[in-house]
Amino acid sequence: MKRIFIFLLTLCVSAVMLASVPMPKREFRGAWIQMINGQFQGMSRDQMQANLTHQLDVLQRCHVNNIIFQVRGEADAMYQSSLEPWTRFLSGQQGVAPQPLWDPLAWMVNECHRRGMELHAWINPYRAKTKTTKELAANHPARIHPERFISYDNQLIFNPGLKENRDYICTVVKDIVSRYDIDGLHIDDYFYPYPNGTRFDDEATFRQYGNGFTDLGDWRRFNVNLLIEQLYKTIHDTKPWVKFGVSPFGIYHNAKNGGVPGSDTNGLQNYDDLYADVLYWINRGWVDYNVPQIYWEIGHKAADYDTLIRWWSKYASGRPLVIGQDVERTVRAADLQNPAQNQMPAKFQLQRTLPGVSGSCLWYSAAVVRNEGNYAGALEQYYHRYPALQPLMPWIDKKAPGKVRHLSVRKAPDGNYLFWEAPKEKNEMSKARNYVVYRFARGEKVNTEDASHILAITPHNILKLPVTKGKTRYTYVVTALNRLQNESKGKKKKYKN
Repeated sequence: MKRIFIFLLTLCVSAVMLASVPMPKREFRGAWIQMINGQFQGMSRDQMQANLTHQLDVLQRCHVNNIIFQVRGEADAMYQSSLEPWTRFLSGQQGVAPQPLWDPLAWMVNECHRRGMELHAWINPYRAKTKTTKELAANHPARIHPERFISYDNQLIFNPGLKENRDYICTVVKDIVSRYDIDGLHIDDYFYPYPNGTRFDDEATFRQYGNGFTDLGDWRRFNVNLLIEQLYKTIHDTKPWVKFGVSPFGIYHNAKNGGVPGSDTNGLQNYDDLYADVLYWINRGWVDYNVPQIYWEIGHKAADYDTLIRWWSKYASGRPLVIGQDVERTVRAADLQNPAQNQMPAKFQLQRTLPGVSGSCLWYSAAVVRNEGNYAGALEQYYHRYPALQPLMPWIDKKAPGKVRHLSVRKAPDGNYLFWEAPKEKNEMSKARNYVVYRFARGEKVNTEDASHILAITPHNILKLPVTKGKTRYTYVVTALNRLQNESKGKKKKYKN
């Protein structure tokens, strides 16, 4: 009974918030699907595909529009690669292909695209072996070039100070981007390793390739900067429309330590501990979107969510700022003003009202899918009630496609269908990839900036119309979206369905 009460209370609070905060038409709504914890290990191909299909179906109902799928966790591959071994998280043994042979990345690209979702391939650039990996395959890069790696905390790390490692990582990325129709390439928070109190043994590399630096920390940040810049150029030189995103640790720098801008926090830091100068990358235009992992609760003593989201909103809005949300911690934390409810409403209130925040990414998909704390239910009914387009990225492309052509309604035995043809475009960047269908009742102003009128975002040129028993005459408007989701002007059709 108590759980039902909390569920209903959450819905009521969510409804009030929905009324007070306009639903954005454009919003990054992401979810991470990870392989590194072995959620697919031991599954057959059919079982894994069924599992992923279920996750995607639930996320689609929640109007999640961006799937970040982990394909490289330790210099391995959740896809068919000639450069690195098959991941052990697929077959159970690194270097052993799945049986029957299939390509999870290719499969996920198709499944996401047919649902109108983007697929971003998620890699870990530097980590080459996790703590739990017992044996490396013969074709693993650390077996071929052991001199390029540093052992730390029972892990293997690509030595960030070596140019050949930067070149190799970019070769892997170029291979993924060129062979798969992905929408983005995503890297996570593992740069220099999370410190465990022992020394990271790169002093010999510092002496040999110091580039004039006298401070070890400055040199390490320089090394990571070089990789980020090279990754950005590699991706956009290969396919200009593929986005480059990064999801750093949630704290950039503690203000008490002085120097660069910092937040009123007391925790591990990107700038000082992982040597990831995220603000520099944003200011240089080397990333297309930024997803700081602000996984803590509102009111956390060392890393308050409220403090951190406001800090990132102030300092890092030069590129789309997407907030990394921990689903489980959010629903298990009591709201500070009303302990009977969780912190989901308060966090969405901050996300939707602070300037420069372009959406959220959910850690992790499976927690949403099993509806932890009614998170999926609240998304579907309130926070993601209507579909959303992706945030604009005019520095990549800002030209909209032409209008759709030959919009018509056709009757079929099972109902009425809206049909249209794609605009004529020759350039790959400008071709229509998805379509937005809006619906307006008689007397309603046609306003395609109002998200509540979005009936669907679809990759298809056909949509079955909802049954209204022919009592209301509607105006349907269809627009085209290109790869960067620049939107065309609308084509109208009036119909009493």
